[in-house]
Amino acid sequence: MTRVSAGLFHQPLHPIGGVLATTVIALVPIAVLLILLAALRMAAWKAVIIGAVVTVLLGITLWSAPAAGTAKAWLAGAGTGIWAIDWITLWGVIFYNTIVVTGAFDDFKRWLVDKATLDIRVQTILLAWSLGALLEGLVGFGYPWAVVTPILIGMGVVELDAIRVAAIANNAPVSFGALGVPIIALAAVTGIPLMHLSQSIGRIVAVLALAPPWILIVLVTGRRGLRDGWPLAVVGSLSYIAGQYPTSQYLGPYLPDVVGSLTSFGALLLLLRFWRPSVVLGYGGVPVEPIPSAASLGGRHSARVPATSGQGRPVPAAGRPAATGSAPLRGLLPFLVLLVVVVAWTGPWSTLPKFNLFKYSVDAISSLSQKKAEVAFVFNPGAGGTSIMAAWLVSLAFLRPSGAQLGKALSTTFSQMWGALLVGPFIFGLADAFNYTGMANSLAYGFSRIGTPFILLSAILGFIGVALSGSNTATNAVFGNFQMTVGRLLHFPLLLAPSLNSVGAEVGKPIAPQTASVGVSTSAFVRREGDVIRHNFGWTLAILAYLVVIGLLYFFLFPSAMA
Repeated sequence: MTRVSAGLFHQPLHPIGGVLATTVIALVPIAVLLILLAALRMAAWKAVIIGAVVTVLLGITLWSAPAAGTAKAWLAGAGTGIWAIDWITLWGVIFYNTIVVTGAFDDFKRWLVDKATLDIRVQTILLAWSLGALLEGLVGFGYPWAVVTPILIGMGVVELDAIRVAAIANNAPVSFGALGVPIIALAAVTGIPLMHLSQSIGRIVAVLALAPPWILIVLVTGRRGLRDGWPLAVVGSLSYIAGQYPTSQYLGPYLPDVVGSLTSFGALLLLLRFWRPSVVLGYGGVPVEPIPSAASLGGRHSARVPATSGQGRPVPAAGRPAATGSAPLRGLLPFLVLLVVVVAWTGPWSTLPKFNLFKYSVDAISSLSQKKAEVAFVFNPGAGGTSIMAAWLVSLAFLRPSGAQLGKALSTTFSQMWGALLVGPFIFGLADAFNYTGMANSLAYGFSRIGTPFILLSAILGFIGVALSGSNTATNAVFGNFQMTVGRLLHFPLLLAPSLNSVGAEVGKPIAPQTASVGVSTSAFVRREGDVIRHNFGWTLAILAYLVVIGLLYFFLFPSAMA
């Protein structure tokens, strides 16, 4: 082990011997983590604890990192996981569960269903795409599947296909999901300013989001549905982008999904006031014949009658009251409050996110740059999670939950989130120990020997990471600094490789076992995630190929957008 005069640990680049051997050993912590999650189906919090232990032991024994420094690096990462990640997801889920237990979310959801008309294409774009993006932006973790799937099943979509539609619709919003946590995680491990990553990822997602609405229409009606249904795809994609893109460029990663989804709702409902598909189609592209009735969906039709004996079943309109009066507003208002409070709190005009109470750090000499490299935890009381807590407190004033409802929201959040909250500190402790010991640099140097073709692998590595770990946030924590370092060694635009890692991870969500296990919780496919993953696989690979093309486009034609 070599130390500089200041007593800083000097990371070795090839402690095992050659490049190949070092690269293989540096892969061990990642391999252990992914094997435990994907092959052994171990709970994520248990897997990351074991992965962290393996990382620390390898760093101390083979990379000769000082035990005290490695422990400090792990503690810095754990602090980041708790405050920068868990604090946001905790309040996001409390916010959502409070809306649910008070009935406000059901009012809003029922109002959307009533407005969706009888055409399955309208229902899919408005509910799976727009409502799914709202749920992803606020909660994530597979909950959009769990909420949207039963709605689609009730509208006649075969169950396995309904899950696939919910999963593919959930694809584009994931990087900004859970109020931007994956991007916050990426900034934490790379040291790249949060706003820069929000901007670069927003530019990639804006192009990616052009595709899913078209795919969704094909999934529920076949290509026939595009003949007169294409305006839905155009308005659905462009309206989401119209909200997502400027928010990601000027306000940061917290609200692009929320603003994108609300913009999409407004644009689609406005479109439906002036335009409807010329032929009303049900699931499978089967024309449906509306029967006039006073007890109808949206006050126009009570049921749909297939012209042929297609798949699925009729919308169960009977016995379901339409949301009227102030009920939809009560459901929408919490999201508007969230939008106003978080924008006011975290926008570039606010000093709250910039106030740091203290900083805890440990330094080493980088094996690549030979300069000081820092692993740090910065405690910022005004972090994004605090702004979400403030929005929740404001929302309580008009939601007025009872004590029992509030207790249920908090207890439900704890039962849902305790495992995920444990993952945060251990996965970021693992990542910071991996970076401090020099293992990340050794791994990056080995992969940089691939050369420029690594650009083809960048998104694919993110895709593989989330497919095995189930978490975009964890994938960014483990691979983010590695991707950035490889990109630097290969002289890529600085933001491109880590951004592709994050978006590649969002593309892999439909085949992630842990996401699927939450997503199928409201269906008959509980503990049958393998069937769901196989059903989602083909279209997921198609979207991955599209993302690789987007990456090449930015690499060769628009590198300044990722600089």
